[in-house]
Order: sequence, then C-alpha cells, then structure tokens
Amino acid sequence: MHTRVIKPRHGPELLVRPLRRGDVATVLAVFERLGDDSRRARFHGPKPCLSDVELEQLAAVDESHHALVAYVAGDPHPIAIARLARTDQATAEIAFAVADSYQHHGIGSALAAELIADARAAGITEIVALASNDNPAVLALLRRSADVVDVRFEGPELSIRAAIA
Repeated sequence: MHTRVIKPRHGPELLVRPLRRGDVATVLAVFERLGDDSRRARFHGPKPCLSDVELEQLAAVDESHHALVAYVAGDPHPIAIARLARTDQATAEIAFAVADSYQHHGIGSALAAELIADARAAGITEIVALASNDNPAVLALLRRSADVVDVRFEGPELSIRAAIA
C-alpha cells in the first residue's frame, strides 16, 4: 500500500499513508484528539485512555491488519485513522476515528473509499462493522461507501455487513 493524496468532498486535502507496524504514537495521537462522545462511539462505551495492550493491538499491521492514517497540511499531528482487520479470506472488519475538529467534512467517507479499495485489492469482498446504536453516522457512511446487505442488533450494538465486490 502506498502514500496518496485525496480530496474529501467537503474537507481539506489529505495526505494518507499506511500505518507503520507498531506505531503506537500515531494511534495515541489520533485517540487524544477524540472527545468523550467520539471515544464512546468508536469504542462502544466510555474510554478515557487506551491500555498498552490496546495500543499494541490497534498498531498491529500484518497480513490480516491494515490501517490508513490521514494528515492535513499545516497540522503536524494525524487527524484520522481507519482500520481493516481480516476475519477470514473474504471478510474484514472496518473501523474509523476522525479527530473531533475535523468531523463532518467527508474525511471518514474519503478514508472508507481508500480502505475499501485496498480491501478489494487484497481479495476482500465483504466488510463488517460494529457500531453503537446511537451512532447513525457509521451506518450512513457505510451506505455511501458500500452495498449494505444486513443490519441487525448484536446486543446494544448494530452489526453492519456490506458487500464491496
């Protein structure tokens, strides 16, 4: 996967690069730019901090885990991260986090499009996501980015399945 420049529909131009294996500093930098509500939405409950184990897991990059990090000109810190974790040959779980001050500018959708393109190139044909039932933005984002084929409650969360091939 390569570094690229993308232009979200409503936001600033982004420099997007793959997360380097074990880059916990970048993961933590994005996490620290999330407010309480964003953390609750991303991690499905209160999340004041990430443990060392969670940081290592989120910074894992290998044949089953891929992540993209976004930056904007003039801001030295990453503003967003999107992860793809393969669950089997054809399916991967997708997750996003966009810094609060950059939300609602199409950055999540732009990263989703890039991540889905990377997933297709890796032979993945279906993505899944778990979202808090009070986070309709995730479902809307996936409906814009893929062919949502199933949405169901899994406990207090929504399980979303979408075809990308």
